[in-house]
Amino acid sequence: MPLHPGTRLGPYEVTAQIGVGGMGEVYRATDTNLKRSVALKVLPDSVAGDPERLARFQREAEVLAALNHPNIAHIHGLEKSAGITSLVMELVEGPTLADRIASGPIALEEALPTAIQIAEALEAAHALGIIHRDLKPANIKVRSDGVVKVLDFGLAKALEPASALSRAAVDSPTITSPAMMTRTGVILGTAAYMSPEQAKGRTTDTRSDVWAFGCVLFEMLSGKIAFGGATVTETLAAVIRAEPDWSQLPADTPPPVRSLLRRCLQKDLRHRVQAIGDARITLEEALTGAADAPVAAAGREAAWRRLLPWALLSATVLAFAGLAWVREGQRTTTIPAQPVRLQIPMPSRPPLRVSGLFALSPDGQQLAFAASSSDGIPRIWLRALSSLEIRPLAGTEGVGTLLFWSPDSRFIAFDSGGRLQKIGVAGGPADTVCALPRTPVGGSWNKTGVMIFGQFGGPIMQVPARGGTATPLTALDAATGDVAHNMPAFLPDDRHFVYLHDTGTDGAISTGSLDAKPDGQDTRRFSVTMFGAAYLPVADSNSGLLLYLRRGTLMAQPFDERRLELSGDPAPVVEGPIGNFYDSGLFSASRNGTLTYWSPGNVQSQLTWFDAQGKILGTIGGLGAYEDFALSPDGTQAFLSKRIHEFEGSAVWLLDMSRGTSTRFELDRTAYNEKAIWSPDGHKVIFGSARAGQNMNLYQKTISGSADSEALVTSSDWKSPLSWSPDGRSVLYLSVGGKTKGDMWVAPLGNHRAPVPFLQTAFDERDGEFSPDGRWIAYASNESGRDEVYVRPFSSDPSGTPLPDSGNKWIISSEGGVRPKWKKDGTELYYLDLDGKLMAASVTTRPVFQPGVPRLLFQTRSGSAGANWAGSADAHWAPSPDGKRFLFLVPETQGAAPFTVVLNWPALLQK
Repeated sequence: MPLHPGTRLGPYEVTAQIGVGGMGEVYRATDTNLKRSVALKVLPDSVAGDPERLARFQREAEVLAALNHPNIAHIHGLEKSAGITSLVMELVEGPTLADRIASGPIALEEALPTAIQIAEALEAAHALGIIHRDLKPANIKVRSDGVVKVLDFGLAKALEPASALSRAAVDSPTITSPAMMTRTGVILGTAAYMSPEQAKGRTTDTRSDVWAFGCVLFEMLSGKIAFGGATVTETLAAVIRAEPDWSQLPADTPPPVRSLLRRCLQKDLRHRVQAIGDARITLEEALTGAADAPVAAAGREAAWRRLLPWALLSATVLAFAGLAWVREGQRTTTIPAQPVRLQIPMPSRPPLRVSGLFALSPDGQQLAFAASSSDGIPRIWLRALSSLEIRPLAGTEGVGTLLFWSPDSRFIAFDSGGRLQKIGVAGGPADTVCALPRTPVGGSWNKTGVMIFGQFGGPIMQVPARGGTATPLTALDAATGDVAHNMPAFLPDDRHFVYLHDTGTDGAISTGSLDAKPDGQDTRRFSVTMFGAAYLPVADSNSGLLLYLRRGTLMAQPFDERRLELSGDPAPVVEGPIGNFYDSGLFSASRNGTLTYWSPGNVQSQLTWFDAQGKILGTIGGLGAYEDFALSPDGTQAFLSKRIHEFEGSAVWLLDMSRGTSTRFELDRTAYNEKAIWSPDGHKVIFGSARAGQNMNLYQKTISGSADSEALVTSSDWKSPLSWSPDGRSVLYLSVGGKTKGDMWVAPLGNHRAPVPFLQTAFDERDGEFSPDGRWIAYASNESGRDEVYVRPFSSDPSGTPLPDSGNKWIISSEGGVRPKWKKDGTELYYLDLDGKLMAASVTTRPVFQPGVPRLLFQTRSGSAGANWAGSADAHWAPSPDGKRFLFLVPETQGAAPFTVVLNWPALLQK
């Protein structure tokens, strides 16, 4: 509802409406306390009326409020009054850049200074880990004095629904905001500046802003939109496939600026300008003419001023190159003056399946990592950097999520069986240190004999290394959205430490102390990241380098260990990407300047048939980056979800089971497609697809491929198809995006009835499948505190709409379970337990439902399931129609990704 002049919201009196957009209505108002004019952005009802979204928005707004730059419109606060929530912002007078461009192209002498200021604003935000996500001329104002102000930084993310599983919801700009879905002109205005990865619903990083910056600069110079179309679909297609009309640029556009535009608008992220600061430097040189000179004195001076903190630190680091030390033990280790890279390959015999858990010893001499061999049991393996031998460390069987070294590099701490244990690197029995209240995440061990470790869903804990009871060192702060404190690392004084505040959507490195009460009063938060941190002290100094991962790039930043504060700008050490498709990434650093990192990349899997005793019967097709598969009802064909490229999503392929050949099943090449399920008659398929930067929705298509896919269920939540009812009237699907982790819904396929929830609770329900007679649904739920397999009755009216059930349910698994599958005759229910065993339980349904006692069929190749196993490739499986064989996606363990070691990595910063 529009606000009228004179309306009071707390101390703010509305004077006029000045704008309406997908992010809310904007008003000019007077701050009656400070006697100044401000802008009030009234939040949409979808945000203000949802406590979870509002709390998330407030946390995001607090981060955005830290942006203090002359080219960024400042956020003053959040005002809640009279049932209305509004963001109080700096009032920026003057036209938007869109208004200015509407009058025609902007002359080069005016466009370049404007673009430089835009780049400076982005550079300042990117340094804090904040991405704009919706940069466009309408979000840029130019004051009468020529000062540029960039608006709405990060609000595209802050206003989106909080869905941990939906990267598209987090990374998409305002095109996905419901308030904008009916405003065609505004949608086009946003879509024209979306990067290809945003248009495909993929993960974004700072390079998405670089793309938008290129679009804005092109439009400023040419007066034309770089990627346009009559509809949203045409615009997005142009973004993904087309090239700008470079002939539209003025003839006097300097060659460096033309080259910059082409590099900003590269569709492949790897070839795009990697940092907006590089674009700013190019434009500064073009503006001053320095780009035409062999060396520009002004450029050298500016560069030296920017690199001064790094030059001082690097000089100190290089001063001990060849005389480098490790503080603990006063040892010396020779380090080359230049960085040296080497790789530690994984052996092919025995083949190892590396879990991604590893740590470099403090003296930089040994690498410890967790992996399972042919027996499927995870254990710690050791590799001395001076040796070619990789050996298992006896006594570490069952290692889980924790691995860290003693400060003298003689012992390793790890978790197994719900206990924190320690063991000597020479082997022998492990000693129990303490019981673990939660799953641990990251640990550190100081010279005074104190261990600290983080937790999933808990604070940092401390315990004496000799053994005892773990006690909390920190406390989760609900006001700042903490969901966990993890990955702690001691600083050289052995009293203070750095650790990661995890809010579920973002994180920040913070400081803590053994001497502090767990009330967070002395906590300092800085350096937005989701993975960190490691610290390298510099000899004879109170300064060092803080290492952390940001969007797959390993960053280093000067840090004053005495003042516990950052003292310079971050710089990339390894451009990456380190880690996999998402934000995860792995690295470890010792205190002598040795760095190790590991990127698993895409897991190659093989479709493999097993008999009921676990004997391999044969394979189908070749190796591939498969993510899921669906066997046809008659077992003659299968749909395969296959990753095309690490950052390009998946496609669906149709596999002929008898010949082992596959063809791409044409869906939408511009979208991320996955998880296909078959109709009972084998003539149609339902699949998930993220199109036009939206969430995953459900689409239907005939197997013949003769017709276009048909939208089946579209909404703002994330959806994945689960099962098609045997009568063909209903489809069961997973929905994520509301106030719960995962719910199961049923979509009637006749008469265009609206979907209705089948099971909607505070717990996480998934893996649902209809029984062969359609009367039951088997599924997995964590309502007991761990995943178990259950069965509920199902009935529907003639349209396929489910009828209310009695609430009866039966638990099938006895020791945990996921991924239930019915035998085709309905007499057995199969599932995977949490240790990767294939289990079977007999089922009788008449006169009443009665499950039998689960029995073991065989141990799959997964080994221990653990917290992350349920979503791995080999958790995807299906029984054959006759129930005598079982088809699994088995990850290929040959040729596992190597570890990369960098000696004297600080020297990389000089580049």
